Amino acid sequence: MSHPAPPVAQRFRSFGKSIFAEMTAMATAHNAVNLSQGFPDFDGPDIARLAAIDAINKGHSQYAPMTGVPVLRQAIARAWARAGRPTIDPDAHITVTAGCSEAIGAALMGLLDPGDEVIIFEPYFDFYTAGAAMAGAVAKPVTLHSPDAAHPHDFWFDEAALRAAFTPRTRAIMVNTPHNPTGKVYSRAELELIAALCQQHNVTAISDEVYEQLTFNPAKPHISLATLPGMWERTITLSSLGKTFSLTGWKVGWSIAPPALTACVRAAHQFMVFSGSTPMQHGAAAVLDAGDAYCETLRRLFASNRDILSATLTRCGLTVYPSDSTYFLMADHSALGIGTDRAFCEHLTKVVGVAAIPPSVFYLTPGLGTNLVRFAFCKREETMREACRRLEAGLLKN
Repeated sequence: MSHPAPPVAQRFRSFGKSIFAEMTAMATAHNAVNLSQGFPDFDGPDIARLAAIDAINKGHSQYAPMTGVPVLRQAIARAWARAGRPTIDPDAHITVTAGCSEAIGAALMGLLDPGDEVIIFEPYFDFYTAGAAMAGAVAKPVTLHSPDAAHPHDFWFDEAALRAAFTPRTRAIMVNTPHNPTGKVYSRAELELIAALCQQHNVTAISDEVYEQLTFNPAKPHISLATLPGMWERTITLSSLGKTFSLTGWKVGWSIAPPALTACVRAAHQFMVFSGSTPMQHGAAAVLDAGDAYCETLRRLFASNRDILSATLTRCGLTVYPSDSTYFLMADHSALGIGTDRAFCEHLTKVVGVAAIPPSVFYLTPGLGTNLVRFAFCKREETMREACRRLEAGLLKN
């Protein structure tokens, strides 16, 4: 006698299948150029790979310490200091995680109790709301609006809306700068407002800075929220190896926080994965110490790819929004009249041969994002040019 499969836990039912898995599978099925999921189609630096192989050959094959191998925590501390930030203690302040995704979950679950509220800017990386759900917390959205006549150069949020989002139940705010999916770099003024509200309401900031090295406009530099006055003691900063060094599959991330907040992250991390891959951590340490030239090369490639893609999409009739960071570009497709963002992305993948992400899944507010589409430009130049050739062939004839 057959028995029905046990139902998915209620906390996960609203999320369904990850949009990244869905669109990548669709791209594979239709032989589309995959500009949906944000992973490069080339390898990271040799120094990382060779150091990981050397670690394997030297027998670094058992569990790493729960907090991460010492050489990696020390390399993270040096990288933090090279960016002009205050000295941190590798032992007391740094926790190595299985990618930044695990760090997000550990920070949220280690900090929040059921019923607590966490403010999240929408559109957002979908782990934020899933992590809040796993913690039993309530996600409160604040919308990043598309550029308009009053704000032509950036996605922007309404100050009054942000102030109103703070309530007596607010325990945390998620800040992602540089921002996925919009390519926005939060300004100092915006971060100072967030900092002031966190201090006024005794709220902890969880600052996702995985794209910290991928900024393209010198006039809009990345600023770590934890470096603002009064914010070190109330900020958990998250980052990772994967975006900066094209090693997304290595899943090496980390959190940086004062001891009280580090204890929150570690309380959850020790029971989620305990520790990540030991040899990969050794490879990560090597490339963090010697990878500045690679980062500069990567920034030049991605800035060029962005410009090529922006010009193509504009010719095809989309409204393209500025992208000053990350490797994502947002555009408004509504002028083409091909339905919602999901309908448009299915048409792109199945008919045009280019996969993208429908960003309405990154909003909590119903109806938002259906006019938008997100493209990833973290590819080889020849890949981008083939995608652009397909876009022009498939969209200009409409």
